[in-house]
Amino acid sequence: MKKKGKIVLFTILGILLVMLVVFFLGFWNLFGDEIKAIGTIKEIDDGLYYMEYEGDYGFDEYIRQGGSSSDSEMAEYIISFLSKGFYKTEVETKPNDYGCTAVTDGTFMGRNFDWDYGDAMIVRAKPENGYESISTVCLEFLGFEEGWKPEGMMNKFMALAGVYVPLDGMNEMGLCIADLIVAYSPETHQNTDKTDVTTVGGIRLVLDKAATVDEALEILKNVDMNSSIGTNHHYAISDSSGRCVAVEWVDGVMYVTETPILTNHIVAEGLGENTGKDESWKRFGMLEGEIVNDLESLVAMRDIMAKASYENETLWSIVYNKKDKVLDFYWKRDYSKPIEFQI
Repeated sequence: MKKKGKIVLFTILGILLVMLVVFFLGFWNLFGDEIKAIGTIKEIDDGLYYMEYEGDYGFDEYIRQGGSSSDSEMAEYIISFLSKGFYKTEVETKPNDYGCTAVTDGTFMGRNFDWDYGDAMIVRAKPENGYESISTVCLEFLGFEEGWKPEGMMNKFMALAGVYVPLDGMNEMGLCIADLIVAYSPETHQNTDKTDVTTVGGIRLVLDKAATVDEALEILKNVDMNSSIGTNHHYAISDSSGRCVAVEWVDGVMYVTETPILTNHIVAEGLGENTGKDESWKRFGMLEGEIVNDLESLVAMRDIMAKASYENETLWSIVYNKKDKVLDFYWKRDYSKPIEFQI
């Protein structure tokens, strides 16, 4: 009887062990990429975080199913994908406004994000079917409660949504893109039979799929653009060849303008005279005097971006070397303290 009891016990333990292995393997198959990404999240400066997301973060499927025409729809997809359908909720987004600057000078591109408060996250994305990139997310844009930080397991899991809402970045091909508010109304909401993307979704799509300005423009021509955060936007896009353009949407039409500078008014010929504040035009004019087309270092571009920055308003500045695929990140105007990255 004792021998049989031991056999039964070992059999039950063996079955339980197999069940546990199957459960954890299934759990890992479902959430493995997310678990690895959570493990990379860390604070690298006061209020500045870093994350690496390698694998399938669901963006290809998001585009295949038609994308979304609003931040709320996009947020619902993100929540469903990250929870693998186990959790759904309605999400509300609030209008916001910010001012920014982008400058390109040959090999180098600089970008200031002007926003007077909040935390941020630098995201290194390595998609299964796209280019590796480094981008920046303003955590305020994720729409969580006031004072939320990506700390603790649950909040880190929520922070994975940041891969979907980049505001600027560079990919492994040296393609750079930055989002800037443009003082023009009404908002952009193209409405054809093309795939819908929001402003931030368009940036993720370009970073994942475009190697050159031409490829980025082809991508953007084949989607319906929809304004994020209740305001209008334009993109500064540049590639490793030195080409740089502004992409803008006016009355549902996409305009492309060759320009090395972008602030917060429309630059498409004949359309921008009554857009933007005087400060935007003044900053644009000041930067025109700084463009020399032969900058020799990231430090030289950093100095230009420092001149265009604002005390208590510029949340971050980035300078990119598009040929060497390196960038220096400056947090809250501390221009003596570059945080260096390479793709």
